Amino acid sequence: MSKFLELRKINVNEHTDRKGKFTYLSWAWAVDQLLQLDPSATWDYKDPVYFAETLMVFCSVTAFGKTMTAQLPVLNHQNKAIQNPNAMDVNTAMQRCLAKAIALHGIGLYIYAGEDVPDEDPVDLTDQADTWIKAINTAKDIDELKVIYGNAYLQLSKDKSAVAKISAAKDAQKAKLGA
Repeated sequence: MSKFLELRKINVNEHTDRKGKFTYLSWAWAVDQLLQLDPSATWDYKDPVYFAETLMVFCSVTAFGKTMTAQLPVLNHQNKAIQNPNAMDVNTAMQRCLAKAIALHGIGLYIYAGEDVPDEDPVDLTDQADTWIKAINTAKDIDELKVIYGNAYLQLSKDKSAVAKISAAKDAQKAKLGA
């Protein structure tokens, strides 16, 4: 599990493509990264399955001692299933399914959750928040308060509880200033 936790933090944004409103991880980059991290990694494609005239492809990736299987319908650029797909459509779906199966091991998984960046380790900025609250409480006017709060927010934005604390302090000071 620790390998998964490590891999899910990799920022893959420079290795994605956009098709319409959808983001895809480059399968070639994902394979390259996977093999650098686990040279014994393997993958194979299962037999596709027809649903009416559409097709679902499957790919299993074995890496880090674990096999993960992903499935993906053969899709067009609007992410709609293609009826009677041709070989190129199926090949594209297979490669995208490979990238998705690699993501199940952690690399780029956040893309499939609709996120723009990977999760980061939680940050505790409580001590810095307390320092900023003291500065907020000394603001002599609303303009000074805006500057102090803006700087505090920039420094503390990775810790939601710290931001909540400085926001409450800002609101209290704003009320004291009569603004």
